[in-house]
Amino acid sequence: MAADDPVERCAVLALSIGEDAAAEVFKHMSAAEVQSIGKAMVEMKRVTRAQASDVLQAFRDEAEQFLAVSLSSEDYIRSVLNRALGSERAAGILDDILEPETHAGIDALNNLDPAAIVEIIKDEHPQIITTILVHLARDRASGVLALLPERTRNDVFWRIATFGGVQPAALAALTDVLNGVLAGQISKRGSLGGTHTAAEILNMMKDTEEASLMETIKERDAELAQRIEEEMFVFADLEQLEDTAIAELLQQVQNDSLIIALKGAPEGLIEKFLSNMSARLATLVRDELAEQGPLRLSKVETERKKVVQIARRLADDGKIQLKASSDDEYV
Repeated sequence: MAADDPVERCAVLALSIGEDAAAEVFKHMSAAEVQSIGKAMVEMKRVTRAQASDVLQAFRDEAEQFLAVSLSSEDYIRSVLNRALGSERAAGILDDILEPETHAGIDALNNLDPAAIVEIIKDEHPQIITTILVHLARDRASGVLALLPERTRNDVFWRIATFGGVQPAALAALTDVLNGVLAGQISKRGSLGGTHTAAEILNMMKDTEEASLMETIKERDAELAQRIEEEMFVFADLEQLEDTAIAELLQQVQNDSLIIALKGAPEGLIEKFLSNMSARLATLVRDELAEQGPLRLSKVETERKKVVQIARRLADDGKIQLKASSDDEYV
């Protein structure tokens, strides 16, 4: 190992921290960086204990130096997030970072499974439930929404789609429920609700629940339902992505999951994925699709939801751009 080669040092570090930690690190790298480090890991013949120890110690020293300079630097954090995410997305994240105590209650709820959250909030006013859900992680919010009684679910989803902030009375009640953890903060975070939030939550729900909620919204306000549908992104919309976005998505999606998701998909969408794979992998996937027997529709839909959720996560991280279809028909 060349002592001053940064790629080889990164390879040693990746080999030293374990598979799970290394995988998390690679998620934040470009494809070229992952390829370079991965190649170095494969070609690395022998690393002595002393060499590995030197790399780890250098990493610790650099991390401590970085923290000494940057820790508690609000301007530095603000600048980095604005450059990485844009001022609008960074604003909400900065609120959470710089005033974390105001969201302690929400953080605690995000660590519970949806059934436990429902037990805590099920008897609260729908507006309070709505305010809590728009602050939860989207997968948690969709899970909670699915477990609520149908009448409450429809009411809450309507409020999510039309959410524009919190009235003082509702804010006071919410303060009692979560011991004040959201007091003074929610009024400036009204952008968390609305049609975009409603669409994100809906995308993570089962198709039957999604259809039921959308039918209720259409009955109450057809124009609002259309705006929600325009914000949604479904599996078929992946065909509209750039090739670079599909390539990025393929790095995150398991092959087995993708093969199931592509069952019965339009040929154009299948070709979109195959054309961004290596020739060997494309042949393998095509053969698997040809040999695949009948599958339950619910299983296919589940895997498609997983792929869409990964695409949304990549979009949230700024790694790809999503282009939702203009077709307003959903099943």
